[in-house]
Amino acid sequence: MAKPRSYKLLCPIARALDRVGDRWTLLVLRDLHAGPARFSELQRGLTGIAANLLTERLGKLVDDGLIIKVDGEHGTVVYELTALGEKTGDLIYDLAVLGGEFKPEIEPVAPGNLRTVATTLGAAAKRVATSGMSFRASLLVDGEAISLIVNAGQVTARYAVCPSPDLVFTTGYSDLLALSEGELAPEVFMRERSQMDVKTPGKETEFLALMSAIVGLLNS
Repeated sequence: MAKPRSYKLLCPIARALDRVGDRWTLLVLRDLHAGPARFSELQRGLTGIAANLLTERLGKLVDDGLIIKVDGEHGTVVYELTALGEKTGDLIYDLAVLGGEFKPEIEPVAPGNLRTVATTLGAAAKRVATSGMSFRASLLVDGEAISLIVNAGQVTARYAVCPSPDLVFTTGYSDLLALSEGELAPEVFMRERSQMDVKTPGKETEFLALMSAIVGLLNS
C-alpha cells in the first residue's frame, strides 16, 4: 500500500482530511452508515471504483480506526463502522445537504445500490424524530429495501429488509431526490410518486409526520 499523503498540519480540519479526504473514502463511509457490508457490496455501490483502490481505502480506514473487519455469515468478511467511524455521520449528512445546492453533472452515473438513501434518511430522521414517534417502516426505493425503525424517537436506518413493518412505503430514487432538493412538491410526491401500504393503522400518521419534518429540514 502506498504511503498516504498528509497535510502535516496541526489544524484539526487538516488532521481529519488526512483520514477521510482521499477520493472515495467518504463514499465508503457513507455506505457503511447504512449497515455492515461485504467488499463486493461496497464495490457494487461505488460505481467506477477499481478493486485495488477500494482495497487500499478500506485498509487505510481500518488502520485509522474508523472501520473494522468482522466475520459475517457463511465464512464471509464484512466491514462495519467503529464508534469513531459513526462520528462521521453528521459530516456526511451536511455534505449531502450542501451537494443538493449544486446541479448534477451532465448524464450523471447513478449509485450501484441505494445505501446512500438509508444513510441520508437516517441522519436526517435522527435530527427531527420526537420521543412520541415509534414505528417500523419498510421503504422500497426502486425495489431496494431500506429499514427505518423509530423507537421513542431513537432512529435506526439500514439498507436491509425491515422485519414486521407497520407500513410499506414505495417510491423511486429520482423522485425521492427531487423531493429532498425542493424540486418536487410534497403533495405531488405523495399523490403521484409514492404508495403506502399500512399494516398497523395509525402508524402512518407518525411516519408522515417524520417525513414532513425531514423534507422541511432538507429544504430549510
